[in-house]
Amino acid sequence: MSELREIEANGLRQCVEIAGRAEAPPVLLAHSLACSHEMWRPQIAALAADHRVVACDLRGHGRTAAPEGPYSLAQLAEDLLALAEALSLGRFHFVGLSIGGMIGQQLALAAPGRLRSLTLCATTSRIPPEGRAAFDERAETALTRGMAALAEPTLARWFTEGFRAEYPDAVAAIRAQILATPVAGYVGCCRAIQQLDLTARLPEIRLPTLVVAGRDDPGMSPAVMATIRDAIPGAELQVLEQAAHLLNVEQAAATTALLRRFLGAHGGS
Repeated sequence: MSELREIEANGLRQCVEIAGRAEAPPVLLAHSLACSHEMWRPQIAALAADHRVVACDLRGHGRTAAPEGPYSLAQLAEDLLALAEALSLGRFHFVGLSIGGMIGQQLALAAPGRLRSLTLCATTSRIPPEGRAAFDERAETALTRGMAALAEPTLARWFTEGFRAEYPDAVAAIRAQILATPVAGYVGCCRAIQQLDLTARLPEIRLPTLVVAGRDDPGMSPAVMATIRDAIPGAELQVLEQAAHLLNVEQAAATTALLRRFLGAHGGS
């Protein structure tokens, strides 16, 4: 059983889905750019068996308000800390994919005492100049042609060709999230991503950390994810075969199993 709630936190109307027992160890799920909390649909019920799951819509996404940007990673992290405070989560596990993982790194550095563990999926710790240019192009496309112009090229990066052919309904569900993303939210988060440069600070993180990569992810490759694993003391890297960027959708069962093992091993007290 889950409930959808709207909460005012950090001066922002935020939407979350909450599932699981109120007294269970909390886990906060943060989605990719141009998605919503619905991206985590394959994991929410399974994780709720042992945890209080809070799946959020980030600033400018889903049903959360979309003020004009640009946004910053610090601001996005502050949104989630304020949300956690409003929900009285105390110390919580954090799971983030793509921009969600970037926010997770920011959280782990800014407020390590609030986290029980950190899971970083299909993400990076630094955007190089060529990557910043790519986000300029995507932001310009959204502003001039709308989110529909971004849908197909985005899906081609996010899923392998075989998955797109075999599971059209799953791909259609993600396409709907892309199309529903407010342009202001998409562009605002693109600007936040462009500023990402945390690699040198990752050794400061002293939390149980799981890093998950998709073997076929064209942007956040296993090599990119290995850089994060190598920089965070004691971090573990798992690479999922036959998975591109949205690995939690393409390899849903494997992702869920990894999360349940890791979260279970790192505590409920």
